[in-house]
Amino acid sequence: MSGIRVVTALALVAALAGGCAARANTLPPGTADADKFLFDRGSEAAKERKWLNAREYLRNLVDNYPQSPFRPDAKLALGDTYIGEKTTESLLLGANEFREFLTFYPTHQRADYAQMQLARSFTEQMLAPERDQSATKDAIKEIEIFLQRFPNSALMPEARTLEREARDRLSEASYRVGFYYFRLKWYTGAMDRFQEILKTDPAYSNRDAVYYHLAESLYRLGKPENKAEALPYYERLLREFEQSEFLALTQQRVAELKGGAPAGK
Repeated sequence: MSGIRVVTALALVAALAGGCAARANTLPPGTADADKFLFDRGSEAAKERKWLNAREYLRNLVDNYPQSPFRPDAKLALGDTYIGEKTTESLLLGANEFREFLTFYPTHQRADYAQMQLARSFTEQMLAPERDQSATKDAIKEIEIFLQRFPNSALMPEARTLEREARDRLSEASYRVGFYYFRLKWYTGAMDRFQEILKTDPAYSNRDAVYYHLAESLYRLGKPENKAEALPYYERLLREFEQSEFLALTQQRVAELKGGAPAGK
């Protein structure tokens, strides 16, 4: 779907949702502190995962009480209802709410939360490593914005966790392509993939597999200079990982390359 169609679809859904909210009898006549009433009711409905009901109250507040002190929190809570629903459409709508919040309230004390949830709207859309990684790349982009804009945020540990999850997914996708080349014995193609992972994501959680198959690719090229180049990668695996399915095979290679016992097949 093109960008224009996505925006149009989101606008249509939001308009329909807004229309439903306007028609709903969400505010009894004569209610005192109407904005607080709407916020409290919306928050209660959200806690009960009654997403549509929550949106009726929160949308009413956001659209009709622009001067309310509850409006910023209501805007965030509205976005949270879309994230909580976790459908493709709702995640896109949630991203839109958080982008709007950051546009309207760039210096708000909860701007870091809005940026975090914007990133989360994409991490929730990430696909398996063998599938398209566009959402993963978008997630990393938004997380990097968070890290740059809010270095002192209390949400930093959570941001780091999301970052690692997203980067691992992207690196795993690249690793699987490299491993496919490795199985085809196209070692130069495999090496390019493995080296790129180590360059762009040196903290990749499964880099033991990258070290091993990069070293094996060099080793299997057969030339002495290639085997010498393989040795540091084997050694990095042994140095950085106490547990790995590749430890025994790596120890055999290191022993061979250093002139010890012959390596196994």
